[in-house]
Amino acid sequence: MSRPRIVIVGAGFAGYRTARTLSRLTRQKADITLLNPTDYFLYLPLLPQVAAGILEPRRVSVSLSGTLPHVRLVLGEADGIDLDGRTVRYTGPEGEEGTLPYDRLVLAAGSVNKLLPVPGVAEHAHGFRGLPEALYLRDHVTRQVELAAAADDPEECAARYTFVVVGAGYTGTEVAAHGAMYTDAQVRRHPARSGMRPRWMLLDVAPRVMPEMDERLSRTAERVLRQRGVDVRMGTSVKEATHNGVVLTDGSTVDTRTLVWCVGVRPDPLVESLGLPMERGRLLVDPHLQVPGRPELFACGDVAAVPDLNQPGQYTPMTAQHAWRHGKVCAQNVVASLGVGRRRAYRHRDMGFVVDLGGVKAAANPLGLPMSGPAAGAITRGYHLAAMPGNRVRVAADWLLDAVLPRQAVQLGLVRSWSVPLESSSPEVARVPGRPDRAGKDQAAEDQAAEDRSGGKRPDGDPTKNAPAGEPAKNQPGGEPAGNQPGGEPARNQPGGEPARNQPGGEPAKNQPRGEPAKPGPSGSPRASGRPRRAAEAAGARPARGGSGKPGKAPRTSGAGSAGKRPASASGPRRSAGPPADPGPEPPADQPPPGPGIAPGPVKRTDGRATEGDS
Repeated sequence: MSRPRIVIVGAGFAGYRTARTLSRLTRQKADITLLNPTDYFLYLPLLPQVAAGILEPRRVSVSLSGTLPHVRLVLGEADGIDLDGRTVRYTGPEGEEGTLPYDRLVLAAGSVNKLLPVPGVAEHAHGFRGLPEALYLRDHVTRQVELAAAADDPEECAARYTFVVVGAGYTGTEVAAHGAMYTDAQVRRHPARSGMRPRWMLLDVAPRVMPEMDERLSRTAERVLRQRGVDVRMGTSVKEATHNGVVLTDGSTVDTRTLVWCVGVRPDPLVESLGLPMERGRLLVDPHLQVPGRPELFACGDVAAVPDLNQPGQYTPMTAQHAWRHGKVCAQNVVASLGVGRRRAYRHRDMGFVVDLGGVKAAANPLGLPMSGPAAGAITRGYHLAAMPGNRVRVAADWLLDAVLPRQAVQLGLVRSWSVPLESSSPEVARVPGRPDRAGKDQAAEDQAAEDRSGGKRPDGDPTKNAPAGEPAKNQPGGEPAGNQPGGEPARNQPGGEPARNQPGGEPAKNQPRGEPAKPGPSGSPRASGRPRRAAEAAGARPARGGSGKPGKAPRTSGAGSAGKRPASASGPRRSAGPPADPGPEPPADQPPPGPGIAPGPVKRTDGRATEGDS
């Protein structure tokens, strides 16, 4: 008899706990596969401390292969699920596609940033759901303080010194609390010429800070924030975001260069494409975390609407505590479905919550006992050390060093603004130049199929040049320009977009045609796709992203020459997030090509704001 195949989609709190428990319970009698975009489990509650420079990024990243024995790790993002064929389609980090067959499937894809229909937010705000966003925010805040300290214009200094955080939940409150301490420490060493101080604002439409917590803990958190100079405005949010600031719902305008979006999260859109019963974007499951009518399908974490047996008629909230506990029960029920052990219904006991406010301050209610001050701070950090599945000694060492040494306020420049867009469906992965576009590849396949049906012509009647699927014909818009076109002829004896001979690895050939991705140089690292530097300087500002209506962003070019929403497949539903798939940002045209292990260079702004390298 063949070994059962168990596939887990996602390695967040629920997916990681499921994989770890299954590894122990199955005793190597089942093939366990974990599909995740990254090779680490991210301990999200400590992410604000990464942005504030307290912890190094690897401290909150726990290796999957190093902590999950007998679990096969597959790097990639799930694109669709064929429920009848029992397969999961995915795209790997380098654009390769694959399929994973399963006998039991656990959906634990987690959540993504929740967007609201607020003009300008998608273009000018950044979320806080992954390591790339935390690293970007740390660099951005450091840069703003340094630029403000050197500014002669008081208005510019005030705008750079203003940091707006939208959303007064757990994440937003901790970001504002830690951020205020971080910038105050910077200003003490590098004061501004005008004598100004940094200003942090925390906005929310809720009547109080952290409304989901006990009212006494909410008052404690707000008191600490106000003591640090944070401008807490409840019942107020952002009405519009612009290049130079935000317009609030009370009619006031705030000049700022920083807008952090911590409004909340929504379930991963993968589950919406399954055609199964949903509850506010979450997949309905029974108390055993099993999808009714699908005995092979389980769901847990943020994507699952799990009945709360302690409060009939309610569902468990989308919190890390519930996701972690879901994972253990889900693994036990998966094993029970294979004939080992018995099923368990999910029940929980409220153990309380903890909120780290930086320094020795915290708010906590362990076992329902409200606490604040240093005692709450000790309990909060002790809880995090106990809850982390790894790196405990390293985290404790970083805390100790932070207590006795000043923080290192430096810019690493590893993550740029365009690589962490707010509308990303994968906030845990930063977008990089030249990364294959899955939507573009699907569109290319569809175009090729249309050409085959029409006898070698595109649907619009233009002949192709019998190139691989999705490659545009010569003299077509966005394709390879003809040799007699000015400024568009590629280097001699070189195919379009291929670097000229004897050029350094990764440097584009002169007059490289616009929009065609370049091939790797001798170093083996891909170059940024898009227009060559000279052509971009002659052309001026980049065109707006096609079809999105968002100014200042250009599409990232794929091998197909087009990008759009993934077509539906006959074999099963595709991943759908409502609006058309985002082809992703294109790196700025005048940015030097990245070499091996080197991050892209500074970004030249074309939206009228000062040149900073970010938005």
